[in-house]
Amino acid sequence: MKISFVGLGVMGYPMAGHCQQRNYPTTVYNRTIEKSKNWAKQYSGDYKETIAETVREADVVMFCVGNDDDIRSVCYGDDGIIGNMKAGGILVDHTTASADIARELAARCAERKVGFLDAPVSGGQSGAENGQLTVMVGGEQPVFDLALPVLNCFAKAVTLMGDHGAGQTTKMVNQICIAGLIQGLAEALNFSERSGLDTEKVLEVISKGASQSWQMENRGKTMVEGKYDYGFAVEWMRKDLGLCLTEGNRIGARLPVTALVDQFYQQIMLRGGARWDTSSLMQLLQQDNAASK
Repeated sequence: MKISFVGLGVMGYPMAGHCQQRNYPTTVYNRTIEKSKNWAKQYSGDYKETIAETVREADVVMFCVGNDDDIRSVCYGDDGIIGNMKAGGILVDHTTASADIARELAARCAERKVGFLDAPVSGGQSGAENGQLTVMVGGEQPVFDLALPVLNCFAKAVTLMGDHGAGQTTKMVNQICIAGLIQGLAEALNFSERSGLDTEKVLEVISKGASQSWQMENRGKTMVEGKYDYGFAVEWMRKDLGLCLTEGNRIGARLPVTALVDQFYQQIMLRGGARWDTSSLMQLLQQDNAASK
């Protein structure tokens, strides 16, 4: 199977690399050609200078871009992905986007006799680099079965959640959980510090119990240290939470905590923290501590 990957961001770059390393001949495209050249050199793969050239011979085309508008910009038009894929190919969207765009793409692909899967991922940059992502998929079982060996190149878990759009909706559930969890962790760690406890020792103890989480294990210590200049950016999380709030409003699901945490992230962005890690919710509380002294 020949693979193409469009979009070499912090996620797409290593994801495409894993495909090439697992002996799937992979061709990449990125708007910044230097990144494509660097990828090709690092992984001994191929790159093209247009999307049309990149996808024309591919059996599976994957892409990971920013949002719904970015998806349309790479998928539609004379030089877009869908119009240049061969019949019988499979298009896989790893972007975290709306369920509506997933269903829209599925319909466009069907017109071209191309299979489609919406397949957002969770696990962050480290998960992509280590091939340990969780992939939530929406689509049809036969198409999923064909694409599964390729998706397993960079994933520890790949699950078909339902019809087109179900992958995106599942990712929204994931982001709702993370938003509430990080806020709870930030409040707990701030409470610990204000109580005069050794917060690193507190983390060591409670991470062995029922409050343990990925965020606690991977972000707890850096939150205490006030380090946020890495990781999953606040502006990306706000984009994701906006999708959650819009979908929640559409289906009548109340998301009061999610809406509140989104406001906290807005405050962080106003403080210049748009590219800080999502764990920077702690920064608002740390600033409050400093102001009260």
